[in-house]
Amino acid sequence: MSPRRAKAKPDVETGASQAEAEAAPRSGDPHYLVVARRYRPQSFEDLVGQEHVATALSNAIRHGRVGHAYLFTGARGVGKTSTARIFAKALNCVQGPTPEPCNRCEICVGIANGEDVDVLEIDGASNRGIEEIRQLRQSIAVRPSRSRYKVYIIDEVHMLTKEAFNALLKTLEEPPEHVKFIFCTTEPNKVPITILSRCQRFDFAGIRTPQIVDRLRAIAESEHVTVDDGVLELVARKAAGSMRDAQSLLEQLLSFAADRLTLEDANRLLGLAGSDAVEAIVAAVASRDAGAAIAEFHRVLAAGADAAILMEQLLAFYRDCLVASLGCKGELLLTLGPGQAQRAAEIGRTLGLHRLMASMQILDYALGRMRVVTHDRILAELALVRLVMLDEMEDLHQVLTELKSQPAGNQRVSAPLSMAGSALQPGESLARALSRTGSGAGSQSAADAGPRTSWLMEADPGTVAPPPTPTGERAFPSVSGVRPQQQAPSEDVAKADPAAEEPKPADADRAMEVWTRVIESLPVLLAEQARQFDRVKWVESGRLQVLFRPQTQFSQAFCNRPENKARIEAAVRRVLGRHTNVDLVLTEGSSPLEARNDGPVPPQQQLFDIRQNPLVRKAIDVFGAEPIQVLPPAKQPQEPTLFSDDEAFSPDVPDPDED
Repeated sequence: MSPRRAKAKPDVETGASQAEAEAAPRSGDPHYLVVARRYRPQSFEDLVGQEHVATALSNAIRHGRVGHAYLFTGARGVGKTSTARIFAKALNCVQGPTPEPCNRCEICVGIANGEDVDVLEIDGASNRGIEEIRQLRQSIAVRPSRSRYKVYIIDEVHMLTKEAFNALLKTLEEPPEHVKFIFCTTEPNKVPITILSRCQRFDFAGIRTPQIVDRLRAIAESEHVTVDDGVLELVARKAAGSMRDAQSLLEQLLSFAADRLTLEDANRLLGLAGSDAVEAIVAAVASRDAGAAIAEFHRVLAAGADAAILMEQLLAFYRDCLVASLGCKGELLLTLGPGQAQRAAEIGRTLGLHRLMASMQILDYALGRMRVVTHDRILAELALVRLVMLDEMEDLHQVLTELKSQPAGNQRVSAPLSMAGSALQPGESLARALSRTGSGAGSQSAADAGPRTSWLMEADPGTVAPPPTPTGERAFPSVSGVRPQQQAPSEDVAKADPAAEEPKPADADRAMEVWTRVIESLPVLLAEQARQFDRVKWVESGRLQVLFRPQTQFSQAFCNRPENKARIEAAVRRVLGRHTNVDLVLTEGSSPLEARNDGPVPPQQQLFDIRQNPLVRKAIDVFGAEPIQVLPPAKQPQEPTLFSDDEAFSPDVPDPDED
């Protein structure tokens, strides 16, 4: 922004006197204009943060290199439409074309107010069809009524339909010499490449926070309002590079406190928590005091802050600490001012890089969930507790390193794991407990270590038995990440009675428990079909056999698909810790057709049967379609007859044509 424009007074050259401009903000004035409109830039010098665009357009006018189509891209509120109006005034000013429009002539005043007949502003979102573009093409042939050029400003041009873009191509490539197009969009990736290639593109950058603060301070001085330190910086950071958003927030604060703006009022009105409150929550989390963190969280909410916005502030605070600890400048901070960069760096070094990144991931996940649920406060509290418990979580890399460092011949890895888990001391990591208990486990006698051997190694190859618990029952371990080495079967197992391999009731119960855990870990659609099983049992060679009734043939066939069966066997391997073959078979009994005759055929079964039809399979291969519903055949209406059934000719009547 040019220094001589820093006061940001309403430009008297637009046709309004200074007294009228100062009287406009009064609430009793029926012609009140919002701040964003009253302080809209009126020349290229007034543009804030877009000096590169202003320079390029000014030089194009000065050297006579004005194109026929321009595309202005950028985020909301960065000056795209304002620049388009300034450019139109520069082209049509009575003293132009000139890079400095007079802002006094009738044409400049009409364009500034959006009332000029030769500068048409079109909303692409509401005029997006091909019919509107056809009308535009017809009006292009008409020359401007009083101006030098007829300028079409199409805002949100990416909202036009594909047909509308195609109808505009020829006109955009070779328009009449009196027509100029200016397109504005926030999503240039949605504009067809054929349109982009016909336009000169200018990308509008987000406005930096210091520039927004300077502009807001000039507006506050023009409005005769006293602003406390930190208020304008807070508004500028909340705007996130959008000047229009910043001016709208400032006007909201002016409506709340017309004479003086305080930081407390700004935080309460915008639903924000102060930096001190955010730092207090982070300090409670760092000291591993979950109660204090939740209490401070509720105190801030009671003061008027929003739970989701507060979590966003926490995420941004951790981000600032991360950036500051890496040695970045204070201008890169999002929620903290440049003067707080040293404090943020100290907090970042205290927490550590890994904890900062883990905390940001927890907060990011919580924010994603909070946007789609109604109990957002509970999710926020859960995230705070997880942040407190970060130190108690295990370093997976360290645990794997300890496991890999075990001797190659050690086949009793599960015993140290169970001992370490039972002897884990408060604040002690699992890896350290492993190193502390590993030697003791290795020195036990064979008689003492016998009951602690891995339940996977002790189990019969045809059965899977969970490890024993202190109460004598068997329960599955919650983590099955250790796969013991295979042992040669003992002579006792080799000489076992064949009758002992037959399934027992206890074995069936264990197989059912295994299959239940497998179903819980499957994808939703596959798990729904897997639940249609009839029974499950172990068979010879340690194979898991899942039986389905004939009525659920569709579910059995769906689970038996190669990709689904691979998922099921992978889930079994995760549960048991070893590879196990799974057989998905139909039980013997009535055929599926006979079973279907007992009642209505389920829709899934109908879809499965129709896929077996050769014509349907060919249609699937050719068109890439999938059957979604099987409809019953429509009843054909009976054709009317000339005779009733009683009057119909008997087959015994001879044909009169016959000899």
